[in-house]
Amino acid sequence: MKHENPFRPYSADSTLGACSCGRHASQQAHEAEQRQSLVERRQDPTLMSNDFIEAAAIRALFPVDAVRRRFLRAVGARTAMAAIASVLPIGDFQAMAAEASGPLEKKDLRIGFIPINCATPLIMADPMGFYQGQGLNVTLRKTAGWALVRDQVLNRELDASHFLAPMPLAMSMGLGSTAQPTRVATIQNINGQAITLALKHRDNRDPRNWKGFKFAIPFEYSMHNFLLRYYLAEHGIDPDKDVQLRVTPPAEMIANLRAGNIDGFLGPDPFNQRAVYDQVGFIHILSKDIWNGHPCCAFGVPQAFIEQNPNTFAALYRAILQAAATAHKAENRPAIAKAISSPNYLNQPETVILQALSGRYADGLGNVKNEPDRADFTPLPWYSMATWMLTQMQRWGYVKGEVDYNALAEKVFLLTDARTQMKQLDEPVDPGAANGYRKFTVMGREYDPADPARYLNGFAIKRT
Repeated sequence: MKHENPFRPYSADSTLGACSCGRHASQQAHEAEQRQSLVERRQDPTLMSNDFIEAAAIRALFPVDAVRRRFLRAVGARTAMAAIASVLPIGDFQAMAAEASGPLEKKDLRIGFIPINCATPLIMADPMGFYQGQGLNVTLRKTAGWALVRDQVLNRELDASHFLAPMPLAMSMGLGSTAQPTRVATIQNINGQAITLALKHRDNRDPRNWKGFKFAIPFEYSMHNFLLRYYLAEHGIDPDKDVQLRVTPPAEMIANLRAGNIDGFLGPDPFNQRAVYDQVGFIHILSKDIWNGHPCCAFGVPQAFIEQNPNTFAALYRAILQAAATAHKAENRPAIAKAISSPNYLNQPETVILQALSGRYADGLGNVKNEPDRADFTPLPWYSMATWMLTQMQRWGYVKGEVDYNALAEKVFLLTDARTQMKQLDEPVDPGAANGYRKFTVMGREYDPADPARYLNGFAIKRT
């Protein structure tokens, strides 16, 4: 009997709910073989869909994996397949799924990205075959700066893009550009940023002494801007009066630091680590030390594209979520760093990317640190993430007047869609996501999304 399903549901030596199949000397060898098998199967999206449905159906029939394995050992795979087919219409399930998904309206897609670690799921989905597995032919377009990304999306030069998480909110409201409804399908990454300072400031680590400093940020509507402002203000520094904040494309931050044009930056990796690698800066603090679990970048799509291409959007969604689930596993990070370090993607030394992804890194002050949560990839776009961003937009004067935080968050952040797609892919979903609003703490100050006005009014330094 020849059965090619890489999930191996009819093998008594495999597991459908755990990691190891028992056939390999190491988990790394197991996953390497499975990844290769999945890449090959993803060349045909129909086969991949059928494989997944078959494995999921048998898992439902045998929720206790040990029972399934004992059954298969007792009767053999061929007999098991015939017996299961008589009670479980797997073929019908597969046909229904094919009919429900429908044909792709558009297979050739143009997706923008800025060459930074934050875009890892979106980038790695290309060399690792996740787009192809959904029947998509994706061209990734490397873009120099965030204003250009925004404009290319507005002009429909891009079908979808890597965005800073606050950008779809700003674009939907018409802040800084013509208003265009834009949605956050997933959060691309959490954490993964840092405040990096020039080496001349190695003995000046107290932010209260930073008056007159010049800092680079990648864009006004960015978590980098909001987190740096928050950090400075909590130390008594007014970010609009006591320091200069300069919008600078991430790729230009190192050169500006080296030339002495800026004293530091709150920016994305790999540029924090690249500053250490080039011996021009040191990592003052990681962004997770400001807010552990904060969102940074997002996978964004214009609402018009979703409405015109619902099946294509669903396929694209699945590819990005599968990539994020792979990137979330620390054991996959070395292979990912290798895949995305090449010139057509990040064009950075592999060791620089891996240090930032793995959390084992040199800090530029002679220390090697190990912080596994330096960066992570959890895709749920919580509504409360959006409402926190809106508090900061109001705090610093980017938004004037009354704003219905919840209504805007629930329109722009596609939490319900993400939960649905993740469940269909059998990926774990935080039970709290059913509500979409959770509390979190930023520098010791609790944010309660049920009362954002109280949170906003509690700041001593603000423009409102």
